[in-house]
Amino acid sequence: MLNKTYPYYLANVAVAANTDLEVTDKFSGEVATRVAMADAAAIDKAIGHAVEAMPALRAFPPFKRQAVLEHCVKRFRERYDELALALCIEAGKPINDSKGEVTRLIDTFKVAAEESVRIDGEIVNLQISPRAKGYHGYVKRVPIGPCSFISPFNFPLNLTAHKVAPAIAAGVPFVLKPASRTPVGALIMGEILAETDLPKGAFSILPAHRDGADLFTTDERFKLLSFTGSPAVGWDLKKKAGKKKVILELGGNAAAIVDGDQGGKLDYVVDRLAFGAFYQSGQSCIGVQRILVHASLYDALREKLIAKTKSLVMGDPKDEKTFVGPMISESESKRLAGWMESAVQAGAKIIAGGKVEGAMFEATLLEGVKRDTDLYRKEAFGPVAILERFDDFDAALATVNDSDFGLQAGVFTDSLAHAHRAWDELDVGGVVINDVPSFRVDNMPYGGVKDSGLGREGVRYAIEDMTELRLMVMRETW
Repeated sequence: MLNKTYPYYLANVAVAANTDLEVTDKFSGEVATRVAMADAAAIDKAIGHAVEAMPALRAFPPFKRQAVLEHCVKRFRERYDELALALCIEAGKPINDSKGEVTRLIDTFKVAAEESVRIDGEIVNLQISPRAKGYHGYVKRVPIGPCSFISPFNFPLNLTAHKVAPAIAAGVPFVLKPASRTPVGALIMGEILAETDLPKGAFSILPAHRDGADLFTTDERFKLLSFTGSPAVGWDLKKKAGKKKVILELGGNAAAIVDGDQGGKLDYVVDRLAFGAFYQSGQSCIGVQRILVHASLYDALREKLIAKTKSLVMGDPKDEKTFVGPMISESESKRLAGWMESAVQAGAKIIAGGKVEGAMFEATLLEGVKRDTDLYRKEAFGPVAILERFDDFDAALATVNDSDFGLQAGVFTDSLAHAHRAWDELDVGGVVINDVPSFRVDNMPYGGVKDSGLGREGVRYAIEDMTELRLMVMRETW
């Protein structure tokens, strides 16, 4: 079970300032623990310590950064079950998905440990004309400076890791605001980081109310803001961020195309579609929301996907048989139920699921959803998927692109030509061939275009954002 209380971490030190934040068990609704909340004064102090930590971090060599990251990997493995249970309770994530996220947390820190000692520069050949004869150019990467991180509730371990681990590898100090609904995993991470010899001020982890945390965005001492969350909030933060670099990993309404040559593979395709649409109650920005199926396969896939959807067990996330647990809150469940009802009133048909009770939202499949409805145009962020048919592959690509979002897309096809055409034409950050858009490995570049965000995560790519190029030009003789 969770501890009764958790401190926040200010300049590497645990501070039991208060117990103002109640964290609930998302299945039972009962208070599971209480967490210290940071006020504006604590946030300001943390930023000041981060600034002061820069000289010590510049002198903190790569092999020491690697040792910190390797220590975290060791301790995460030792506390694997504790981390998984905490995630299951605070996020309502089914225990099998929770264990999977702890595994990805470990993977992300492992990759960062490897990258920490290979942040290399390059030699630049400046002798492109006679006037540059005898001049040599050298480039290295240097830490950008203090970074502000704001992480979401849906992957509170691994999406936090995608900010924290690259920061340690790059040698930048950071102040992290974890999601107030799911702060416990980040605070356990802070407890483990506090065991290391990171210089004072290298990290602070401060739960805070959104309306009291403007300094995370507006303070000019931060040189980078990395935010993962909703598009509306993310773009608003960018407007307020001033001169600092901004990385946004926002939402999506991801699509999967099933080409006409997949008839012999429907069982595999259906299993992957059901996983992509309904894992962790659909609360993933790359969850499968739109499923486009070639007309020749539509009826057969529809029948199989309905059966698969109805077979998914909904219930207590602590039960290993559970596949669909609660959404993060009853208000989110009501919001999605309202979108579903509006879609039905506009002519859509629920062909599986549709039952909603409190925060529990049954895995739900619809067809005939109009393309101007909220359920189609916006990010559902819940266990709802939409089926539609297509006759022409190029028309299907155009349908996928008819979206304000562009995070990832999936294409099931045996045609190399279609795979390359999708890669060429789909206006998204990533195209996944023969799997769902929900697929992610933690060293790959990950991020979107359009309303889905700016920049890329994935450890090496995040390190590039958290460092700046510094050039030295040397004249051979003078």
